[in-house]
Amino acid sequence: MTQPPADQPASPEQHTVVVERAAGVATVRFNRPEAMNSLDTPTKVALLEALQDVAADPGVRCVVLTGSGRAFCVGQDLKEHIKLLQAEDQSLWRTVPEHYNPIVTLLATMDKPVIAAVNGVAAGAGAAFAMAADLRIVADTAGFNLAFVGIALSCDSGSSWSLPRLVGTAKAKELLLLPRTVPADEAAAIGLATEVVPADQLADHVAALAARLAAGPTRAYGAVRRAVEVSAGAPLEQALEHEAGLMAETGASADHRAAVAAFLAKETPVFTGE
Repeated sequence: MTQPPADQPASPEQHTVVVERAAGVATVRFNRPEAMNSLDTPTKVALLEALQDVAADPGVRCVVLTGSGRAFCVGQDLKEHIKLLQAEDQSLWRTVPEHYNPIVTLLATMDKPVIAAVNGVAAGAGAAFAMAADLRIVADTAGFNLAFVGIALSCDSGSSWSLPRLVGTAKAKELLLLPRTVPADEAAAIGLATEVVPADQLADHVAALAARLAAGPTRAYGAVRRAVEVSAGAPLEQALEHEAGLMAETGASADHRAAVAAFLAKETPVFTGE
């Protein structure tokens, strides 16, 4: 995460991305509310480092991605973008492979479930980050905007991959070619939002859902994520073979043995994530 000068101690408010851990849940929070949580280079670096950290932490069994203030994340910081464009700084075009792509890959493939708690507008790459999560719990005051062509750019951050899988190809093209803010209720109706809740209930609702997932069979969740990802683009024979390997992998887990023992004893299983 970005840090202040070495002679000045950091406080959580000074980080552009904040990570909070509690009871197996890691909440990764965009923390540039004054800039609508837009993504300048330090924020992208901090987000990638935070996601790498929680993905590798065996004590984290569920990840929540959310924003501070009134936005979830509005995508690329256009003030920085303009400065780099005017300076003909080639780092501007390296940011997709160096930052956005690995961020989306981690969100979509880490071996633990990911919830996007969409507290406000999610635009551009911010919307794509939410789409890479397993579940999108959306405040009733929030919305999505696939704003890329509004500044004459193609889509990035996996939006051309994830959006058609959520809403269908025709609707995805409409939202990408004719960008507008899709309100929460419409997002739920077309499959872009998993669930819509009142804004003042979002934090508590997501906390309860994350706690449920964090207490579940983490390795099985990770296997399901990988199975769905592979099967989305694989022929049936390959998908079946991949599923068989994942079934053998999870069948050897401690959580599977615990679940079977609990079933036989007519008890509720307690999962450790192993």
